Amino acid sequence: MSQPLTVALLPWGDLVEDFLDTIAISFDSFCNEMTGGWLFGYIDALKQVGVQTVVFCVSARVTEPTRYTHKPTGATLCILPAPAIHTRVRRSLHNQATQASTSRWRRPLLAGLNDLAPYLATPLGLLAQELRRDRCQVILCQEYEYARFDGCVLLGKLLRLPVFATFQGGDFQLSRFEAPLRLLTLNACDGLIVATQTEMQRLQMRYGIPASKIAQIFNPLDLSLWRGNNAPTETLHQRLQTRSELGIARDAQVVIYHGRIEMHRKGLDILLEAWAKLNRDRPDHNRCLLLVGTGSDADQLSQRIATLELANVIWVKEYILDRTMMRRYLLAADVYTLPSRHEGFPVAPIEAMACGLPVVATDAPGVPDILAEGEQFGGVVVPRENSTALADAIARVLSNSDWRQHLGKCARQRAETSFSLESVGQQLKALIQVSGLTQTSEFLTRNQSS
Repeated sequence: MSQPLTVALLPWGDLVEDFLDTIAISFDSFCNEMTGGWLFGYIDALKQVGVQTVVFCVSARVTEPTRYTHKPTGATLCILPAPAIHTRVRRSLHNQATQASTSRWRRPLLAGLNDLAPYLATPLGLLAQELRRDRCQVILCQEYEYARFDGCVLLGKLLRLPVFATFQGGDFQLSRFEAPLRLLTLNACDGLIVATQTEMQRLQMRYGIPASKIAQIFNPLDLSLWRGNNAPTETLHQRLQTRSELGIARDAQVVIYHGRIEMHRKGLDILLEAWAKLNRDRPDHNRCLLLVGTGSDADQLSQRIATLELANVIWVKEYILDRTMMRRYLLAADVYTLPSRHEGFPVAPIEAMACGLPVVATDAPGVPDILAEGEQFGGVVVPRENSTALADAIARVLSNSDWRQHLGKCARQRAETSFSLESVGQQLKALIQVSGLTQTSEFLTRNQSS
């Protein structure tokens, strides 16, 4: 029997707790409940086409490689201990940040440590050991504009493993070391998975990456979890029940946003300004803004809502792990909005589209690719940083029920035809196989007895 194709997935960031802590998710919940997003969407899509995955994360809360099973997908989660030097550097930077002042001679040293820290976060030796143990044949990084990708390209060359990376919004660099290294590693890797035309053009113009090395593949969505308005009785019952639980009137017009609470990146300040304008211009309408999610700027969002005195805002202040519950929130709404300034390829609006909701979104990267045909794909796209345009577009959709229903049907159709697990899984598998997977044969042979 031939060795099944196994892909190592490496998420962005230094430590897994850096992400989980900001959305108030425990590691147990991550293992047993969390689904969706880029990571688990890729796992599900690859599983559809017979490809196994092992997720490699780094944590300061383990002392040796520790394995778990992600319950919803069955994928292996391998948690690697953070290198001791990375822990020491982070502690030093944290201690310095808590001091009132920094001496002039220490500032260059601290700046250098801050630049170096991401490159110290991945234990490459341990990662190589665990790659052999799991017989991984491909390395796939979440973001290529990050230090972990540079390290993985080096490791891939040493182990004769192909290395790929995706784009999920990281078109910026955090370290001065990245610019010269990135030019080398992007050209040395085996392929880049990009969903947006804007990012494909940036790669070609900034780094000279040939088009043949870039594959346009959308992020996948498990459509079976997001039934739309095609079961009227069940949908109406869930809609009214959820509204009742949230204290929303049966006949209210509901606009929903769900996702991380990051004021600037997600444009939530723009959304609140648009909502205030909508209420000023049309004070006689019964409407509600439903926010679902939490994040690093939760306190700032609370303060902004209070400052604007927005009484018709309901906020479910938690990261919803239960997709069934999240679907109920979406089905309780009439319009979905995404006010972001910056995105990679957002999954949240696709979830709303799969539920049959029309989308009003800004032209943040990724959005024009999702709604390439505008209204024919179920959405209205407005300029970023423009609360007036956002308010006017939301008002137009809310004021015309027939058009709103038509947009919702178009949105569901777009989700079904372009973002299914099967479609994306086949594309990913084909890319991996075409781009030199045969070079892993020597790696597997060397580790036959591992």
